[in-house]
Amino acid sequence: MERRKLLALSTAALALAPFHGLRAQDSNKPFTMEQLDQMLAPIALYPDALLSQVLMAATYPLEVVEAARWSQANPNLKGDAAVAAVKDKSWDVSVKSLVAFPQTLQMMSNQLDWTQKLGDAMIGQQKDVATAVQRLRAKAQAAGNLKSTPQQTVTTQSSGGASAIVIEPANPELLYVPYYNPAWAYGAWPYPAYPPPYYPPPPNYGAALMSGMMFGLGVAAGAAMFGGWHWGYGGGGWGNSYTTVNVNRATNITNNFNADRYRNGQWSHDPAHRDGVPYRTPAERQEFGQHRPDSAAQREQFRGQLDGRGAEGVQNRGAEARPAENRPAENRSFENRTAGDRGAFGDINRGGSGASRDFNRGSQSWGNRSWGGGGERFGGGGERFGGGGRR
Repeated sequence: MERRKLLALSTAALALAPFHGLRAQDSNKPFTMEQLDQMLAPIALYPDALLSQVLMAATYPLEVVEAARWSQANPNLKGDAAVAAVKDKSWDVSVKSLVAFPQTLQMMSNQLDWTQKLGDAMIGQQKDVATAVQRLRAKAQAAGNLKSTPQQTVTTQSSGGASAIVIEPANPELLYVPYYNPAWAYGAWPYPAYPPPYYPPPPNYGAALMSGMMFGLGVAAGAAMFGGWHWGYGGGGWGNSYTTVNVNRATNITNNFNADRYRNGQWSHDPAHRDGVPYRTPAERQEFGQHRPDSAAQREQFRGQLDGRGAEGVQNRGAEARPAENRPAENRSFENRTAGDRGAFGDINRGGSGASRDFNRGSQSWGNRSWGGGGERFGGGGERFGGGGRR
């Protein structure tokens, strides 16, 4: 029963948390070119396989949080060994693969609003995501900041009269995660109102970067790499591109892989791993069978239930997530969340008025953060990351 309460509270937290306030435009409209470049700038120079798996996993943010906590609790398991240790977990294969890269996984968990945006873009605008990745790589290459190194190989791939920029590990069995400041990597940033976020390397890797590219320790994770890209140029852009899945490798990573979902090796989002996280648009909610309160009155009514009855008031709220009984209880442990690690998912274990108060505090603090100018900004103005100020 406790497992069901926790899952229901996590669903409630996401439904009530002000994700809509984080978006710079109406959720019924696609992300713009500027917004896509902004959100993809920190990872567009990742190797293709890792980039694709990060984007897949971003569509399942609750599982990302769980996997990040698992990694923190198991620091001695690394690379393919860590992936093998979570083979029987119920997470999506993309999430499992990222335990090989705990720093990347932790970044996604720490920056949940950014992760949610990446996932939203991947679900609704995968072709536009591919175009943005190639656009950013071309900028970095033109600036002289994307080239082959001992850690990775940068090549071009012709398609439809255009050349895609492909990034692969120099050694297929040893993968390095690049760290770079987007304000440096892409040259002069063309969208002042949409400065790119910068997430510095972990402290044990050195100081935050103003310029240059740093690589983390090499990770023996060849078996964990199952993703990739089919780069297809057409109609003046990379709209014929899509994320690919090596079904044979994916099957070896997880015990619950459904190969039937990936026809011709092409990735598709699996709503069974969404765990009630709201989809961005009504059309997506309808497509994936998600039903949740949208009106302010319904949300207020639900807050009242939380205030008056705590966790028990929402124990049956979970229809849009997977049935709790089908998933191991230890996989959804929220008890160890620290006081400083709240955000959208914070204090879901406290129930009652505590949960409601935290939702309200989150609304007040997130409402001033800007992904398109003003408030707390990434890369220029306000509290800054990657362009002066605190680095």
